Amino acid sequence: MRMTRVAGTFAGIAIAALALAGCNSGSPTSPGGDGDADGGDALWEVATDVSLEGSPTFDRASEADEIVIGVKSDQPGLGYEDAVSGERSGFDIEIARWIAASLGFDEEQITFETIPSANREQELVNGNIDYYVGTYSMTDARDEVIDFAGPYFITGQGLLVAADDDSISGPEDLADKVTCSVTGSTPLQRIRDEYNGEVTERQTYSECVEQLLSGQVDAITTDEAILAGYVAEDPDNLKLTGSPFSEERYGVGIADGDTVLKDHINTLFTDGGDVWTALFEEYLEPSGVEATQPEVD
Repeated sequence: MRMTRVAGTFAGIAIAALALAGCNSGSPTSPGGDGDADGGDALWEVATDVSLEGSPTFDRASEADEIVIGVKSDQPGLGYEDAVSGERSGFDIEIARWIAASLGFDEEQITFETIPSANREQELVNGNIDYYVGTYSMTDARDEVIDFAGPYFITGQGLLVAADDDSISGPEDLADKVTCSVTGSTPLQRIRDEYNGEVTERQTYSECVEQLLSGQVDAITTDEAILAGYVAEDPDNLKLTGSPFSEERYGVGIADGDTVLKDHINTLFTDGGDVWTALFEEYLEPSGVEATQPEVD
């Protein structure tokens, strides 16, 4: 039986932590909104009379009259939850909302659930969430347990260090350093396996940032798209160093075997280039991230 959760609310596009230009409620990324301050239209509408015959996920969500989405809450520009207002924002959050709208669920029917990286597969397997959108790298090991739609974004593993630290310029410099990443993440395992670096594990990247700023660790490693948000938040004390040293393909995590839902989401991505571009320009481009929409598998 699925747990009851508090639904996330959407009152416009605002990432205060990134000091991006905020918009009023009813912004162009708000399904069914009244348009932005310049009178723009919503990027999508909530679909009606949706039928996904053969999708157990869709059937379960339809019966419950809610869609439960696993996300991150501490990644500025991607998946961020304001500590005061509880508002969710970011590229991944909007991708999640876009998918929900395509399935016929409006904002009041969406429940966001913050899920740590290490727990994502189990939450999908248990049916506690309907899908997961949160910098979720598509890997062969994960694909044995769940399925992925996408990719909807491609980035690479990078390093975040203190702004005055010139001793680290790539993963080869981590052998005598302490590097922080989150439990269950692909980047953490890569540093441990391929570069023999000393790693410390935390549940969230924001905890890693606190440790870096206090001098308890020397670097943080994860995808550059994530790290760029923290640099934009505190450019006086943080910086990216070196070049990306992997390819991370973000996908939407769904229950294993739900090919009907997978095909639906992949078609949405394939046909929705204008939506993807608008979301990228709003949330990721301002922090210096460069990318183009990838082709789905």
